[in-house]
Amino acid sequence: MTDAPQQSRAYLVGGGIASLAAAVFLIRDVGFSGEDIHVLEELPQVGGSMDGRGEPAGYVSRGGRMLEDEAYTCLWNLLETIPTLTDETVSVREEIRAFSAKWPTDARARLIGKGAGILDASDHGLDTQDRLELTRLLVLPESVIGARRIEDFFSPHFFETNFWAMWRTTFAFQNWHSAIELRRYFLRFMQEFPRMHTLAGVRRTRLNQYDSIIRPVRAWLESRGVRFEHGVRVTDVDFATEDDGTRRVRRLHLDRAGQPDAYDLTDTDYALLTLGSMTADAAYGSDDRAPELIRDKRDGGWRLWETIAAKADDFGRPAAFHGNLDEAKWESFTLTMHGPLLLHRIEELSGNLPGTGALMTFKDSNWLMSIVVPHAPHFEGQPEDVYTLWGYGLFVDHEGDFVGKPMAEATGREILTELLGHLGLSDIEDRVAATTTVIPVMMPYITSQFAPRTPHDRPLVIPRGSANFAFLGQFTEIPEDVVFTVEYSVRGAMQAVYGLLGLNREIPGIYHALTDPKTAFGALKAALT
Repeated sequence: MTDAPQQSRAYLVGGGIASLAAAVFLIRDVGFSGEDIHVLEELPQVGGSMDGRGEPAGYVSRGGRMLEDEAYTCLWNLLETIPTLTDETVSVREEIRAFSAKWPTDARARLIGKGAGILDASDHGLDTQDRLELTRLLVLPESVIGARRIEDFFSPHFFETNFWAMWRTTFAFQNWHSAIELRRYFLRFMQEFPRMHTLAGVRRTRLNQYDSIIRPVRAWLESRGVRFEHGVRVTDVDFATEDDGTRRVRRLHLDRAGQPDAYDLTDTDYALLTLGSMTADAAYGSDDRAPELIRDKRDGGWRLWETIAAKADDFGRPAAFHGNLDEAKWESFTLTMHGPLLLHRIEELSGNLPGTGALMTFKDSNWLMSIVVPHAPHFEGQPEDVYTLWGYGLFVDHEGDFVGKPMAEATGREILTELLGHLGLSDIEDRVAATTTVIPVMMPYITSQFAPRTPHDRPLVIPRGSANFAFLGQFTEIPEDVVFTVEYSVRGAMQAVYGLLGLNREIPGIYHALTDPKTAFGALKAALT
């Protein structure tokens, strides 16, 4: 720990995991008083994309995260500090380790084919051409790849393989996404190649990530006096450039519950600004209503970045990411079941107890649907006779195999029909539907961070000449690391705090399987043989 600058305040714009992590690092590693940290959040809750809410009548999570020992070094660093809500002598990191050991992942039905038949997912299906193309992408520098898409580097056969079906649904890749990002993913998660068909490397939280991570982090911060200000939208930021090129944030313009307000920053104050949001404008449906696709950027996250980006060339280009909703969106859904019938049948089909199978993908489904059956309870306070299931579809504009309409137009009840059809369980549809609630969620920007990009589309965490501000979130540039992970947000927060405050403290390195000869050999053997 170092001594915090005297009379310094820190303003963290956005209440996602990046801001929460930054607040922890400011207190734990810098020595800030919690009372001098303000978290400014438009929504009534913190956590950003890491949500989990509802009641026994209908739970919902927009997404879930499959954590991993090797690649999540900054996240583990954070969670080693945070005690669980049930036992202050046990850290969240220790709880995750213990839970994952008790309920290890060993998927026995990673891929499901037509007729609900389990496919041999251990056979990646790659031919010589596929392997050559994969190797070529790995060895090309990012400067050569540029803004090209994944489909620019592979032949049609590659996209039909079990390897691609598993990889794309594990990480939510589309063929038109950034080839640079896919390359980074290969390098960051190559250790998963030999165990991709079982997902044995997955580590899980005891409950959903909101209850198991976000709530404990917030409790730790609140106990230290951090000020959480909800209903506050940051609408603009005033920057000043000094004669020597030093840049500072001087004022944050706010909309506080509809009223204008502002925070003025001194030379010893700091502003950490979250840019963009992958779950902005998420819209919820119901059993009898499909979710709306919101196209007019009602959420404040994108508007703030657009306003900031207009002030300097190196503050990024948000249009590169939010400019094509139809290539960024997909839809998830959560089932709340008042009875175990469906889960028992899934267990019979898959051979997995709830919480041990990770992702099941219906490889030939028109929606490219995948589901996860979590261990129960998955939500705080969930009754013993209530069960949940989460799923998502990548091809939301394709007509379903069983309901005859695109997923984007389907109600929760119709999504249930489609799911049961792929499971070969249409015979129990009426009984399941009578005790099940399905809440679908459309997310227009959910893979926007995967959009093809150029080097200037994302700003650095600490821009050139910055004296008191940094950028946070999934739309900053952290060389070699991969977006769409909690690790990316936490690493960016650590870089921001340590860099701005001048801490002589090492940030955990970015894991690459190729640096470990044994792991690299196993990964390459799985992919190239």
